[in-house]
Amino acid sequence: MTLEEVVGCNITDKKMETVTEALEELLVAAQRQDCLTVGVYESAKLMNVDPDSVVLCVLATDEEDEDDIALQIHFTLLQAFCCDNDINILRLSGMRRLAQVLDEPGTADNNGNSNSNEPRDLHCILVTNPSCQALQCQALQDVSSYCEESRCRNQWVPCLELQDR
Repeated sequence: MTLEEVVGCNITDKKMETVTEALEELLVAAQRQDCLTVGVYESAKLMNVDPDSVVLCVLATDEEDEDDIALQIHFTLLQAFCCDNDINILRLSGMRRLAQVLDEPGTADNNGNSNSNEPRDLHCILVTNPSCQALQCQALQDVSSYCEESRCRNQWVPCLELQDR
């Protein structure tokens, strides 16, 4: 391994960690401002009605979801729609961490208390930017910049992994 490969790997790992943290921060901020649409069908409906309000589409799966043909077809259609409408897309693994970030039912809070409401479908999450209240934050800029850099490297749908903490 050359020095460039070693240094390049460390820089790439650090960049991924930074983008992952930015994504978590963005999702929490968007949820607080009621700028999240959660669920495959809900997301498809919103993109059909108001695609200009969508700034990021997160498609989340874990290994057990890879064989779900219906979900993969939905993802393909959503990805095509996002590409046609210049919407940033991220593929994400780490559904358990995603549920924790969004404080979803079935996950424990910091005190170990379990939230027992019905869980939402976290396979597709849209971050919207309503025209009346712009969602401006450094996290959104970091994630958008990462998506743009990935497209420049011909990686149209970049992948991130949320690590359990």
